[in-house]
Amino acid sequence: MGEGQEGRPTLTVVAGPTASGKTALAIELARRVGGEIVSADSQQVYRHFDIATAKPSSEELAAAPHHLVSEVDPLETFSAAEFQRRADAVIEDITRRGRPVIVVGGTGLYLRILLHGVVDAPGALPELRAELEALAAEQGREAVHRRLAQVDPVTAARLHAQDLVRVIRALEIHARTGVPASEFHKAHAFSADRYPFRLFVLEPPRDVLYARINARTEAMFASGLVEETRALLARGYADAAPMRSVGYVQARAVVEERMSVDEAIRDTAQETRRYAKRQLTWFRKEAGAVFVAPPYDAVLERPHG
Repeated sequence: MGEGQEGRPTLTVVAGPTASGKTALAIELARRVGGEIVSADSQQVYRHFDIATAKPSSEELAAAPHHLVSEVDPLETFSAAEFQRRADAVIEDITRRGRPVIVVGGTGLYLRILLHGVVDAPGALPELRAELEALAAEQGREAVHRRLAQVDPVTAARLHAQDLVRVIRALEIHARTGVPASEFHKAHAFSADRYPFRLFVLEPPRDVLYARINARTEAMFASGLVEETRALLARGYADAAPMRSVGYVQARAVVEERMSVDEAIRDTAQETRRYAKRQLTWFRKEAGAVFVAPPYDAVLERPHG
């Protein structure tokens, strides 16, 4: 088992947009090298939400050891920092047993915080938040945005006035630290690598990727996404974080008779394509990323572990 800095294992990271083939490649790689898979997916970590998260099937889960899949109750708060904590513990355990670690997922923030770390942000200010939310309700979100522009014009220029959550968060950081959020983030940038790693980003041709997204979306609805969503709502998961993700939003609209199934399929596919584009944009900013096209032999033929 190869180890890097300070005894840390060298991680093989398989990233990329949704429907690019990450799961199948990671499983084949794990099979070849005797490795174990650590999922870096912000939706697959939740229990019971299976279909629209494209969670590995029971056969896939049996083909290679998986970690951080179906581990968290849907109503439990789960953050990138909590992912980092759990992933570190899993990686330590896998390494102790002498097996290679393969990290797979498309949640860019999870991968970034695992590989590079980040300084904890200042805590929230509930009273200020309530005051600003009231201001937005009375005078419009533009009024809150103008307040941000007075103390942090750089962040205000980056954020849309309608993005109330991030505008308020920037004002909280300023109130907590006395410096603009833009300066705080610059001063507390991601630190040096926490692990040595090889980062492969899967990048199928756009037409191929979009065709796969369209086909996967149709398959999700055909395999019971609406029925799964109806059951999840009946279990009290209406306010669960994954219920706000693409696929469940549209399936819930079908359950509540706000969309037809055909409309939901079209909307899900469109939003998923947009999400895939955002994922690729994120990964293009990752230092050291190696972009690979199908059939991904470049990943399988590299030494790992």
